[in-house]
Amino acid sequence: MGFSKRFFSSFALLILILFFVCVTVMASADKTELHSRLGEENKLQSLKNSSMEEEEWINEHSVENPEEIASMVDMSIRNSTERRRLGYFSCGTGNPIDDCWRCDRRWYLRRKHLANCAIGFGRNAIGGRDGRYYVVSNPGDDDPVNPKPGTLRHAVIQDRPLWILFKRDMVIRLKQELIMNSFKTIDGRGANVHITNGACITIQYVTNVIIHGIHIHDCKPTGNAMVRSSPSHYGWRTIADGDGISIFSSSHIWIDHNSLSNCADGLIDAIMGSTAITISNNYFTHHNEVMLLGHSDSYVRDKRMQATIAYNHFGEGLIQRMPRCRHGYFHVVNNDYTHWEMYAIGGSANPTINSQGNRYLAPFNPFAKEVTKRVETGNKWRQWNWRSEGDLFLNGAYFTPSGSGSAASYARASSLGAKSSSLIGTITSNAGALSCRRGFMC
Repeated sequence: MGFSKRFFSSFALLILILFFVCVTVMASADKTELHSRLGEENKLQSLKNSSMEEEEWINEHSVENPEEIASMVDMSIRNSTERRRLGYFSCGTGNPIDDCWRCDRRWYLRRKHLANCAIGFGRNAIGGRDGRYYVVSNPGDDDPVNPKPGTLRHAVIQDRPLWILFKRDMVIRLKQELIMNSFKTIDGRGANVHITNGACITIQYVTNVIIHGIHIHDCKPTGNAMVRSSPSHYGWRTIADGDGISIFSSSHIWIDHNSLSNCADGLIDAIMGSTAITISNNYFTHHNEVMLLGHSDSYVRDKRMQATIAYNHFGEGLIQRMPRCRHGYFHVVNNDYTHWEMYAIGGSANPTINSQGNRYLAPFNPFAKEVTKRVETGNKWRQWNWRSEGDLFLNGAYFTPSGSGSAASYARASSLGAKSSSLIGTITSNAGALSCRRGFMC
């Protein structure tokens, strides 16, 4: 009996111990599970907070128009590439054409490098880069049908690419229009060359022409005569207007660093479907109707015309048409306008004009302060895309914009990145024909 009581007492104690052990284990398990759940909740909250922060960061740096950013990045890359290609950092003048070649003291040994320096819509004009040099030694023009070897006329009519330079300083008086053939460069560097007091230059039905570094002035109407245009062809020419340079149904044309003044008609005219033109670094003076781009309001083929007018100086004695545009797309960028009597930029027939980074100094005449002029338009001009962006207006000058104003409207009238108008004095300080000497920077 005593044994049974001791047994049951021991058994009860064992059960009690097991009960406490089970309770302790269960409590520990619950605590572990609680910690585990708390940890998971903390992780979830942390992830949630992290996601919210990431979402806030994305929202903070997001853009409404990702295509615009892509376009900006693409433009930045292309601008950087163009600067490297042009040797932009070599001189630091800010003029990318000049910085491409003028720093080279041995420029006269590498003349054809100039063909790699074009910008704008005429940037692919190679002129006579892939041909031989032709040295003009005779300033005469005795026979426009049978020009003598060594004359400028004999050089420009050849069927092969030629890079034409001059043996010495020359004054060339042309009896009839100088009709150029394709793939020619007239390079006046190293000589003081004037084409004056007679006919001047015609670029007609050809491609890839560069005219650089010459003086063109006092051009006269000529014609009603036979004139040779190639080794195998000459023909009758009617009366020419007396333009300094006439571009007619031609493409890939670059007119750079010339001095032009006082001609019977325009200093430079580009008409009849001409396109891919850059007119740069020229010095224009003493003339009425400076530049015509587009043949007539009714000639719709000029809708394809694209021309860049860059780094030029429009100087003393000018009256109007700098330029006067019809139909096409025109980038007027980083020019210095110091004189006009009527207006600077005019147009008709719905041209697109993109004016960027120019300096406009108005005349003292209070009725001639406006840069722009729409010709014979009524109210149609309000729909034309003309804009001014980053231009500097002095002495009361002002530009009357029109059209939609959206950047997309000017895509076909944009050919290079505009520089600040505050740099215009430096960029255009050497506009016109340069005085270049061997062994020195030009």
